[in-house]
Amino acid sequence: MSEVIVYEKRTCTTCKKLAHLLDAQGITFDRVEYHVEGLTEPLIRDLLRMSGVTAHEALRRREPLVKELGLTDPGVTEDRLISLMAEHPQLLQRPFVVRGDRAVFARPIEKALELFD
Repeated sequence: MSEVIVYEKRTCTTCKKLAHLLDAQGITFDRVEYHVEGLTEPLIRDLLRMSGVTAHEALRRREPLVKELGLTDPGVTEDRLISLMAEHPQLLQRPFVVRGDRAVFARPIEKALELFD
């Protein structure tokens, strides 16, 4: 397995642009299509912790399920969001890029290059 892992959705335009950017920089990476493979709660917690992002910040707010489940309510806890992200991977923003013990939420995609400074 590569030293760099990209958690993505292959059909996502931003994820495709990130792949092109990393390729152009000569950075090899492994892909995890988390919408297909799923993510565990501990892994989601690790991604958020390593990238310094909260579950609220990583919530894909345009996802119809967010409204359906009332996830924009200020009383929704981080634990609840993480649990639901594990159950419904489409709730988690993308892409996340991991290199060793560091990660970034790559929005904009150029943020991924911070892992290589």
